This record gives sequence, C-alpha cells and structure tokens, in this order.
Amino acid sequence: MKKILFLALSLTASLSAFAQESAVTPDAVPYAYGMHLDIAKVVNITPATDVCGPTPVQMTYRDSQGETHILAYSVIGNGCTN
Repeated sequence: MKKILFLALSLTASLSAFAQESAVTPDAVPYAYGMHLDIAKVVNITPATDVCGPTPVQMTYRDSQGETHILAYSVIGNGCTN
C-alpha cells in the first residue's frame, strides 16, 4: 500500500514539474525610439558586459495586463575608465 501511495505521489510531482517547464518564453523585441512601453513591473535586466562601448542587454517586464515581454536594447558597457 505504501509503495502504491509513493508511486502516485511521485507521478503527481513529476507531472506538475513538467507542466511548469512548458511555459513559452516570448521573443526579445528590439527597442525603437518612440516605442510605447507599458511597463508595470520589471522582472529582470541582464547585466552589461565589461567592454568599453555599446553592449546589448535585455529587460524582462510585465505589462498592465500581466503579460511578460522581453525588450532588447543597448547600453554602454562597464569597461570604460576615465
């Protein structure tokens, strides 16, 4: 009886883990000047690399409808010194 219960719990846990992994991640949209951005909450911003010059970064955010978006844009890297 314990083996059947353990098997059922293991199967349920593995199915729920599989269901969570199947979330589709949106493609990154390149930023264009004048774009209307509906940013309600910033989820993540990738760090800039250690170069002296423009480097690409991505910002993951949620809009006012709760949908997740990824915005790609460039920033000056962290490698510049005076």
